[in-house]
Amino acid sequence: MSTIASTMADYRHQLRNNRLGLWLFFISEAFLFGGLFVSRFYLWGNTRPELDQTLGLTITSILLLSSFFMNRAEMAIAHDDRRTFLNSLLITAALGILFLIGVVGFEWRGHIRPWDGAFGAVLFGMTGMHALHVLSGVIFILIVWNNGRKGHYSSERHWGVEACAIYWHYVDVIWVFFYPALYLMGTVVR
Repeated sequence: MSTIASTMADYRHQLRNNRLGLWLFFISEAFLFGGLFVSRFYLWGNTRPELDQTLGLTITSILLLSSFFMNRAEMAIAHDDRRTFLNSLLITAALGILFLIGVVGFEWRGHIRPWDGAFGAVLFGMTGMHALHVLSGVIFILIVWNNGRKGHYSSERHWGVEACAIYWHYVDVIWVFFYPALYLMGTVVR
């Protein structure tokens, strides 16, 4: 077996292990977010606090748009289009930061506080845990961008990009469930 073939076989083996580890991590995260999701319905029942609907829709749209650019970055590196890859990662990170500004800078400054009983606990618990994951995703994206800028990824070897994209899409999917649970479902209690 040639050195190149041996190296590729080792890479494929490591890639399988990496993917397995990532998906096991996501299963554990599903329990965390699932617990928060269930606590919303247990503590709020069929009610919800009055939240800024425009803000909720805006930050959701921003996060969904960021998924488009993350997918664009992943497809670009798969086709060795480094410029589109790097630009799309920066746009994704910027949109992630805008989402954080919307949640932490605006939603958290609303009329509900963490100590406002079940409404405050659930709202800040769900949005806070999600914001922490978005922040870690933005950091992950910037690390991948820096590595990409240095030429560490190619169409044959881009596990870091793939892992980052999967993580980012996972965080987006969590918000797709959190958004209606927080902003849309239940009768508003004032």
